[in-house]
Amino acid sequence: MAFASKILNSLVIVIAGFIFVRGDGSAGFTQSKAAYYPNSFQQGNQYGACEYGAFGATLNGGDVSAASNLYRNGVGCGACYQVRCTNIKYCSTNGVTIVITDAGASDSTDFILSQHAFAGMGQTADAGTALLALGYVGIQYRRVPCNYPNKNMTFYIDKSSNFPYYFAFQIWYQDGDKDITAIQLCETINLTCKLLERSHGATWAVGSPSSGPLSIRMLLSSDNDDTDDTWLVSANTIPQNWTAGAIYDSGLQV
Repeated sequence: MAFASKILNSLVIVIAGFIFVRGDGSAGFTQSKAAYYPNSFQQGNQYGACEYGAFGATLNGGDVSAASNLYRNGVGCGACYQVRCTNIKYCSTNGVTIVITDAGASDSTDFILSQHAFAGMGQTADAGTALLALGYVGIQYRRVPCNYPNKNMTFYIDKSSNFPYYFAFQIWYQDGDKDITAIQLCETINLTCKLLERSHGATWAVGSPSSGPLSIRMLLSSDNDDTDDTWLVSANTIPQNWTAGAIYDSGLQV
């Protein structure tokens, strides 16, 4: 009887320990797989579907990724995720935080990481090299807030823009974990606004934009169905004579 009691107590300890580890280490994570761009730059890919260009290759220190379902036709561009591999021999507990800059999938993966990000999941530099040799690993991921210290959201006027006939732009350095689901371009003198369309990737565009200084209104997704979405209005205006390729500080952050 005493022997059976010891066995029972041991099982309780093991089960309790298992529950503790699962609750503490895996809450909120989704199981998946990840690969990396074998022929890419060590950092990101400047030709990604979000069309960030060279900015996308170096964003977040090069810890960027292509995504499959999480790309969401461009809505996912700029979203941040914590990604950690599950091979206990090589993988660190925290993994790496990546930014989505591209669309793509390989053999049922949710992420195709830059080489820099893929190796960054390792416990050490040598472990990161070992992960690169594997090329394909099981992972856990969850969405996390982006964080760009000392930076406001920035408006990049896409080079496809043609003043004053066609206006296209991207939003860079958005903190937090909300999606921008709609944008209005407002002329600040007569207070007329136009609803923009997501043209492709991270780019929003409109033909025949309003003249005059321009303000941008951004609709952010809510956390749940019980909360209304929130409109943010840029504190700074885009000048009347805006130019393609220019970068303008919004004057605000999420």
